[in-house]
Amino acid sequence: MLNRRALCALFIAAASVAPVSLAVAQTDSFPSRPIRLLVPYAAGGGTDAIARLVANGVGEKLGQTMIVENNGTAGGNVASTTVANAKPDGYTVLMANQGPMVVNPHLFKNLRIDPLEAFEPITLIARTPLVVVVSKNSPFKSFKDLMAHGKAKPGQLSYGSAGNGSASHLATALLLAQANIEAVHIPYKGAGPALNDMLGGRGDFMVTTLPSVLGLIDGGQMVPLAVTTDKRVEKLAQVPTVAESGLPDYTSAAWYGFSVPKNTPQPVIQKLREATLAALAAPIIKERLAAEGTEIVGDTPAEFGAMMKAESARWAKFLASSNISID
Repeated sequence: MLNRRALCALFIAAASVAPVSLAVAQTDSFPSRPIRLLVPYAAGGGTDAIARLVANGVGEKLGQTMIVENNGTAGGNVASTTVANAKPDGYTVLMANQGPMVVNPHLFKNLRIDPLEAFEPITLIARTPLVVVVSKNSPFKSFKDLMAHGKAKPGQLSYGSAGNGSASHLATALLLAQANIEAVHIPYKGAGPALNDMLGGRGDFMVTTLPSVLGLIDGGQMVPLAVTTDKRVEKLAQVPTVAESGLPDYTSAAWYGFSVPKNTPQPVIQKLREATLAALAAPIIKERLAAEGTEIVGDTPAEFGAMMKAESARWAKFLASSNISID
């Protein structure tokens, strides 16, 4: 028979092993329920479109639904903070991109998290070009026309964006800085609402991701004036680059990836990454993204993290020199 001392030792050993065994079991069974994917912009924009496309594929590979939730409040900070504070178990994922991850820490004075420290990167999903667009009723017929008007009448141009700190905001701010033009910024909670207002006559132009506006371009409701990449986009082969149109040093692109809360178990991160890469390899997703001019990446967590650190430093320097900030 066991004496009292032996029994105590046995109970202590069991208590120390049980949490570890439970954690391993939970990791092995992941995912056993639906996964939330928080998108830091309103529905209807480019980030949302790519998120829903990839989420559907990832859900199929994991055998669980990946539910997309949109929240563009405070430039995406509410969504990113929600994910950062979620339980690190893989069931809450952030659609991580330029604004919330590498711009907002330098743009918002009261941001409560450091995105580079609060998250574990999973993979960079894709990069996509942006395009300068105007409505079909716009008086501007070319990028040079738009810039000439901006220089002739400082401060009279206005532009919409997917929100403060978004790729569309910063791409436009960089463009205006290089062109030495002042314009009024109208931020929204996503590209969708901004484009809807442009169709209604509010705002002179917008720099937005190609997936967010391609349908409107194909339908003749929006007119592309220039693309922001260093080379022309196959989908819009007749549309010049901004560099070709008078700003030779200008280039910008948007990117999208998955991140999870800090301390998420590595086996869970690996499962999410493997499912994401498998989804990106599916012909239907490859064809859809290619048709929108989007480049699939699928890098490692370390590579994605290093890229975000470099991007953070780049935008910190630009924002400091431009005196752009949000109280």
